[in-house]
Amino acid sequence: STGAVKMQPKAEELKFVTKNDGYVHIHPSSVNYQTRHFESPYLVYHEKIKTSRVFIRDCSMVSVYPLVLLGGGQVHMQLHKGEFVISLDDGWIRFVAASHQVGELVKELRCELDQLLQDKIKNPTMDLCMCPRGSRIIGMIVKLVTTQ
Repeated sequence: STGAVKMQPKAEELKFVTKNDGYVHIHPSSVNYQTRHFESPYLVYHEKIKTSRVFIRDCSMVSVYPLVLLGGGQVHMQLHKGEFVISLDDGWIRFVAASHQVGELVKELRCELDQLLQDKIKNPTMDLCMCPRGSRIIGMIVKLVTTQ
């Protein structure tokens, strides 16, 4: 009956930050325009346009593990103020790891996935689900992403 209640922002107030454009907004024609809360603060998008301001369309929320495992650029980890920070894209995107071990495991899994994809490019007929190494890596990624 008393006190303040935090309200969700209006659709036109919700904004995100990109590396090159600063603040961007979800376009009013996007299916996500009326979404006022995302479980993760990260979105991937297909199209960016500038009219009265910069808008993104065709966007989807993405959680941390898919972003780290499938995002572009190198994965780095460093100790910062007592926390282990995983960074992508030269530090533009950063996450705090639960522990040094978790950070190293995620970084190593990303390296293994990158190598597996390189092997697949070199040998397109390779069945990733049938080779023991490929099926273990893919299985681990599926488990990690679906149980996060």
